Amino acid sequence: MMRPQPETLAGLAFVLALHAAALHGLWSHRLIPSPLEATTLFVNFIAPPAPEKAAEPQRPPPPAPRPVEKPRSRQLVAQAPVLKATDSTAPPPPETPVPEPVVQAQPMPLPAGPLALSTDLATDCPERPAPIYPPLSRRLRETGQVVLRVELNESGKVASAHVDHSSGHSRLDEAALSAVRAWRCTPATRSGLRVRAVALQPFKFILHGN
Repeated sequence: MMRPQPETLAGLAFVLALHAAALHGLWSHRLIPSPLEATTLFVNFIAPPAPEKAAEPQRPPPPAPRPVEKPRSRQLVAQAPVLKATDSTAPPPPETPVPEPVVQAQPMPLPAGPLALSTDLATDCPERPAPIYPPLSRRLRETGQVVLRVELNESGKVASAHVDHSSGHSRLDEAALSAVRAWRCTPATRSGLRVRAVALQPFKFILHGN
């Protein structure tokens, strides 16, 4: 076994001396406890605080119950409806919608009354026999002009006639009325339809010579 060299021993001694000096310094400054003080030290572990529970939402208190009214005593009599033979318990068929009436444009109403002709009646009457001069009026030298108001029906026949302006002699007026009642005229029309018409027709009674 080899002996250590004197240099090695000197180095170890120097290292031990340094450690001893360091320990002495620590003890002198109270940086490390002495062996007697170290025996009285205890380690107490403090448990961490328990996590706080989340605050539950506060529910509103339930409403106070309303006072229950006692039902009044009533006598109810259930009666079954009387069904006729024609009645049925099946639901009624759906109503058919009624279509709205179609309003058609009404034709313009025709003016009431006969159509007034603007010309003499003779211009529209192909059959117009002349009045006969009364013999007594000839002898009495009666002359004059009579104006008749004549109304025609839808077929062009004279419906009525009367004196609108007299000649002054009744015999001459009657002769004119008798003649015009035999006239046949062209029917008057309004909007393409035959209508009654009215016109004035003059008659002159004149004597020639003596």
